[in-house]
Amino acid sequence: MTGRQQRSSSPRPFRRNQAVRVLCTAAAGASLVTGCGVLPGDPGGSREPVTVMTWAPEGTSATNMPGMPAMAKAFARWVNAAGGIDGHELRVLTCNERNTSAGAADCARLAAEKDVTAVVGSYSQHGNAFMAPLEAAGIPYLGGYGITEREFSSFVSYPVNGGQASLLAGNGMQLGGECGPVSIVRPDTITGDVMPELLNSGLNKGKSEGDDGKATDIRAAEDATDYTDSAERARENAATADDGCVTAVLGDRTETFFDSYRRLPDTSRPVRISSVLGSVGQPLVDRTGGSKGLFEGAYVTGWYPQAKDPAWRPMRDVIQKHAFGDDSIDAADPGVQTTWIAYTALKSVVESIDRDTISSATFSHALDKGAKVETGGLTPTLRWRYEDMLGSPGYPRIVNSEVTFQVVRDGELVSQKAGFVDVRGTLSDAGRSA
Repeated sequence: MTGRQQRSSSPRPFRRNQAVRVLCTAAAGASLVTGCGVLPGDPGGSREPVTVMTWAPEGTSATNMPGMPAMAKAFARWVNAAGGIDGHELRVLTCNERNTSAGAADCARLAAEKDVTAVVGSYSQHGNAFMAPLEAAGIPYLGGYGITEREFSSFVSYPVNGGQASLLAGNGMQLGGECGPVSIVRPDTITGDVMPELLNSGLNKGKSEGDDGKATDIRAAEDATDYTDSAERARENAATADDGCVTAVLGDRTETFFDSYRRLPDTSRPVRISSVLGSVGQPLVDRTGGSKGLFEGAYVTGWYPQAKDPAWRPMRDVIQKHAFGDDSIDAADPGVQTTWIAYTALKSVVESIDRDTISSATFSHALDKGAKVETGGLTPTLRWRYEDMLGSPGYPRIVNSEVTFQVVRDGELVSQKAGFVDVRGTLSDAGRSA
């Protein structure tokens, strides 16, 4: 006997009250937590709800990711409309971490206070602030955006992509075969400090023998309103040869940087520009003139297939039917895409557990013991056993080290290279030198 109950061929109804219940509206310091996904209906069923949290910065002067909690809410409405996940009602709490360490810690402590099963599909640059409370409470962090190193080293973290590290390493590989001198413009922060080494590890893979494969490091304020000085220094270095490139990774402020860049006087030597998805995407290309704008011909590295790939159709359908016109959800935004993949993983793992009550410990155990997640071609098969992890000193818990190379052609982000590019070896080299 295994102690598991016999599964029914039809979904089990989740418990509901006859009146709509408000999950949670609570302030903690500067962070606001709200609930969603609670629907009215008849009581009944034996399976307990699964409560999770998604956090992201909103309304800040730097990077904002409102589409991530909005996507989480839409996902909950979708699965609950169909009877929940394996009979469990999905309850989603959201939290604004305000792009501060205090806000991130507040969100994590609230997750522990509310006894959530997991934190799913979230964004924060303050890994040291939020991971410690999650570790103390034993709450798994599933499918974070991947902006901090702690997401790839903490024992409670289960990433779905290779994070910022894989994007920078991949961007270096992409530029190594196309560019001569390269300038990288990045935030003057702790997170930004690791970016040049990652980019350089990729450049070394693509550069010819005898080239030192190092980009000129241009630090810039994360929340500046003008980047003329940084743009001038970046272009001056890149324009020392005919095949120079400038790559900028400044989150929401990347648009501000390239606005300053395009205002520079013309140079006799052409310089190509580049970035990573999350800093540059299709909406920015559209806003800046499409095929006639600055980004025509730009190189972009991403985690997932291009936004118009058929593999994204299920997500687009959910957004259309269950987001209720929420314009904060952009299907081409990698934060929204990562949240979709993280919740796809949550759904798959909950279904594999097949229990009436699912705690954070139960959920973590299923992940550690080899729960397998298929994402319909958006990522390779995801699995978080020890043998599935990269094991690099800098990024030991990466299980998906694949990226995509894209380029802007005729105003559209399209694939530069078919399929995925594995940057596992490049990340290992960067981790050893960190």
